Amino acid sequence: MTDPIRYEDLDLVNTKKMFQKAMEGKFAVPAYNFNNMEQLQAIVTGCAESDSPVILQVSGSARQYADPTMMPHMVKGAVAMVRKAGSKIPIALHLDHGNSFELAKDCIDSGFSSVMIDGSHLSFEENVRLTKEVVDYAHTMGVTVEGELGVLAGVEDEVSSETSHYTRPEEVQAFVEKTGADSLAISIGTSHGAHKFKLKPGEQPPSLRFDILEEIEQRLPGYPIVLHGASSVSPEHVAMINQYGGNLESAVGIPADQLRRAAKSAVCKINIDSDGRLAMTAVIRKVFSESPAEFDPRKYLGPARDELISLIKDKNKNVLGSAGKM
Repeated sequence: MTDPIRYEDLDLVNTKKMFQKAMEGKFAVPAYNFNNMEQLQAIVTGCAESDSPVILQVSGSARQYADPTMMPHMVKGAVAMVRKAGSKIPIALHLDHGNSFELAKDCIDSGFSSVMIDGSHLSFEENVRLTKEVVDYAHTMGVTVEGELGVLAGVEDEVSSETSHYTRPEEVQAFVEKTGADSLAISIGTSHGAHKFKLKPGEQPPSLRFDILEEIEQRLPGYPIVLHGASSVSPEHVAMINQYGGNLESAVGIPADQLRRAAKSAVCKINIDSDGRLAMTAVIRKVFSESPAEFDPRKYLGPARDELISLIKDKNKNVLGSAGKM
């Protein structure tokens, strides 16, 4: 058995101070998901160039895809890359939607500075039990823990639900007190994936349930809240994908103005995954269509990486408000 890797050795931080600063500054820390080297490079570069704190986010399946042994070395290299360029932005490595104590523990022991344990599909009592088990171990290692109450609809990696269940504000205080979780993901109308709403032509997406968020804020004053499934699903990238042979009809996301409003509240962390996938896929499809003889991965993954850097800088500045808040 190998010795645990401490996240400090990877030049990472946990989310505690990040969230304190976000609450004080009325912005949200971006949590960007990645699966490969180009996504990871784009995330740290985009955040370094916009002077934004960042949470590097990995699902259980993405960790398996990149390989659990390779993951901490990839992240250490990415951090070293931006440090060499002179950036001092705080960076956390976070497990997204962990589904077991064993997975959370393995991530903690391999250098993750933050983990989410998602027991939202369980009964309240079982969710409390599982979350507390993870918290008890994580806190011995200085790792912060995100819990979840409420269920988001949609599909993303191994997370799938046909229907959503809004968070019950009357449960949040007891959950936090019994588990000791450091932050809480809630369900107020966001959803996973690129098809968040079924809209008729010309119809606008429904508003998020800010009334639920406000009641949770009253019950947990000063406590960090997290929004999952918060991609805006850029119409430009959807159109580019469809123009170059894709089929993403009716793809629609969360309007940016609603995310800006949430970022000024107790929402300290906003998760973005689908937007990054769409941006890279759009550019890759364009390159393949315009240069069908191209087979050098650098010639299509490089431009895709550049597109993701631009998207991240725009999100940090104009949506989350995290740019310049390192």
